[in-house]
Amino acid sequence: MPISLKQRILSCESGYLFYGLTPPKATTGEERVREIADKQMARVRSLNVDALILYDLQDESSRNSSPRPFPFSETLKPDVYSRKYLSDLHLPKIIYKSVGKYSTDEFADWVRTAENDMSVFVGSPSKSQTENLTLRDAYRIKNEQNTQMVLGGVTIPERHHLKGDEHLRLFSKIDSGCRFFVSQCVYSVNHALDFLSDYYYTALELQRPLVPIIFTLTPCGSVKSLEFLDWLGIDVPHWLHNDLIHSENILRQSVDVCRSTAADIVDFCREKNIPMGFNIESVAIRKEEIEASVELVSDVSKLLRR
Repeated sequence: MPISLKQRILSCESGYLFYGLTPPKATTGEERVREIADKQMARVRSLNVDALILYDLQDESSRNSSPRPFPFSETLKPDVYSRKYLSDLHLPKIIYKSVGKYSTDEFADWVRTAENDMSVFVGSPSKSQTENLTLRDAYRIKNEQNTQMVLGGVTIPERHHLKGDEHLRLFSKIDSGCRFFVSQCVYSVNHALDFLSDYYYTALELQRPLVPIIFTLTPCGSVKSLEFLDWLGIDVPHWLHNDLIHSENILRQSVDVCRSTAADIVDFCREKNIPMGFNIESVAIRKEEIEASVELVSDVSKLLRR
């Protein structure tokens, strides 16, 4: 009998490949939502991936006073979208949950009745933003109400570059129940490797097991998308930023960079036996960028020797 994704994660195996999507906007009509869902299911079925990630978007303006390159729009709740529109897609679904949107009672009700057994909890974008529920409270509620749910956390290599303590944050979250982590989109491979190095050597020193780290890769198809990456706090090295904005085909070059980044991470993790994987993100609506994400899944699958 094939080992399940949950079992693989709990056993700290390596070599995961996920595909990340954003649900349609909350204002989208019912018929159009079903059309989008059908197309997404057909696309995902064609991919050799272990799971589908569904994001729970939140307005991150509180952490950046600059104008947002793309206006924020509420989307359908990822768990509702999964249950109502993606039920015919027989693949594990990892549901993101922005916990600051919910009261304690609302969140506890959701945790108790959640149909999806894997979730990534996300805290508020900044300390200045008012929140109903803290990430720490969300972990406590999950541990009290649903011990079967496999919990994931978010990791940010850029934060490690700035503060040098991202690996310690991970160990604290592991103590709170996290069994895997998904990174913010990576365009600086050096930040990712610096974080991995500290994670690895600290685990050796403390004699702690390493849980899987899933690195997110996102094709970038325009200068405006590049500006959005910067607005989100994703570090694109200056030399790479210059290359991309002067490229004749920014999308093609970004895919090449993502592929190279994945290869470097795979080599580093294999040498040290760090459990890892990748999440190929497809959050754009342009056909070319969607096709680029599909291509990247295929390329990364080969790197992972799947």
